[in-house]
Amino acid sequence: MSEKKMTSSRRHHLKSLLLSIALELMEAEAKQLVVDKETYMDEHCSSLSLPGSVQDLQELCKKLHQQIDKIDEDRYDMEAKVTKSNKEIGDLKIKVIDLKGKFKKPVLKKVRMSADDMLQALLGSKHKVSMDLRSNLKQVKKEVKEESVEQVGDWRKNIEDKAGMDGRKKMFETEA
Repeated sequence: MSEKKMTSSRRHHLKSLLLSIALELMEAEAKQLVVDKETYMDEHCSSLSLPGSVQDLQELCKKLHQQIDKIDEDRYDMEAKVTKSNKEIGDLKIKVIDLKGKFKKPVLKKVRMSADDMLQALLGSKHKVSMDLRSNLKQVKKEVKEESVEQVGDWRKNIEDKAGMDGRKKMFETEA
């Protein structure tokens, strides 16, 4: 392992060379951008000649408005495509992360919480929530229907009457 360390003066010299080359490339790129813009404008935008009459000016304005509308529609379509592709890129990134499987589920600790504490943690401390469910119920009074014993009668008496053949005869006679 006979690796030689680079001296600080050499490192500084190489860094300055890289920076000067990068600066030249950036300047050349800026000049090329200006030239490309000019050529595009010459190709796509004709020189503007203003007519002298009012009608000719109005027709020119209508024509320019139509061109603006067309360009605006194109811009909107491009924006829609870009947003759609950005969304797809985001979805694909998520799928890649899922496929890598780097993230492991952490082991959760068992925590004892009452229902009130859970609701307060979910909804925040601003909301006062109570899990006393019985307090929210309607109060209903039970009406006990008391039938008098005299109306109902003794059940044993009815069975004895209907027991045996005498009882069956009575049942059929009363029904017929």
